[in-house]
Amino acid sequence: MENGAVYNETTEPEAKAPRRRPFGCTLRHVRSRRLAAKVLQAIFSFVAVVCEEIVEDCSNCSGLYFFEFISCSAFLLSLLILCVYCTDIYEALGEEKVQKL
Repeated sequence: MENGAVYNETTEPEAKAPRRRPFGCTLRHVRSRRLAAKVLQAIFSFVAVVCEEIVEDCSNCSGLYFFEFISCSAFLLSLLILCVYCTDIYEALGEEKVQKL
């Protein structure tokens, strides 16, 4: 019994961790048309924010401030949606929670 032949290994060897993409980027949760639409939405809302910032002088600025709020909100929300669907956050949260959001 001193040679160790009686005892077998009882634990399984560690499995290799699945290879992760840089920053967890994946496109399997979003279809190509929807992805293109969200990317275009982010680009257009960013252009709207930039165009609004170009305006230096206005006589009635309430509409301009409202436009700034809407375009900035659309830009940030579209980036959030892209981040959730194109990274591992989707799998970490779970499909049910993402659908609720």
